Amino acid sequence: MLLAVAVLCSVVLWTHSFNSSDIQPQADFDLEQFTGKWYRVGFAYDHPLVIKYKRKMLIPRGHLIANENGGANLTMWSVNSYKTCNVTSYVYEKTELPGAFTYFSRRHNIEKDITVLETNYTDYGIVLKYKNMNKEYSQLALYGRKPELRPEVVEHFRSLALNIGFSTEAIVTPAIVGMLQSKK
Repeated sequence: MLLAVAVLCSVVLWTHSFNSSDIQPQADFDLEQFTGKWYRVGFAYDHPLVIKYKRKMLIPRGHLIANENGGANLTMWSVNSYKTCNVTSYVYEKTELPGAFTYFSRRHNIEKDITVLETNYTDYGIVLKYKNMNKEYSQLALYGRKPELRPEVVEHFRSLALNIGFSTEAIVTPAIVGMLQSKK
């Protein structure tokens, strides 16, 4: 019991002392290994609409390509509740840190940062969008090379999301779209 209280206290202290400047990209990040097809298997986002409709969300698919400027281009395909496909493109500009990028969000009309916190390149990647931890703009995402990941990877993502300040209600693991399941 004492051990559980000690662990809980350390998590609470770490969460409340969280400083966005402490967030760094994965050491020795390699953009070429990170390129390719990804599925957004989970994300944490405290926006009220996301929390309200999280049970209806589906897993989007993306394709990341390194560009000639050292940045990356990302195209995401998602299916909405009306079963229509939405395509969104992003241009991530490189920074001085490998694994850290910036882009201009047309939706929020601000420059945001993208930080690859962790990846093993062949299975999963965890990416933080906008590390200033503004609930309106920040998002933690779990990407997988396949639309399903091992339970321990998903649990690791959930723990990380909670530790950096997202609420339990803000953590979403979308459903797998039928056409994605047949292409595994």
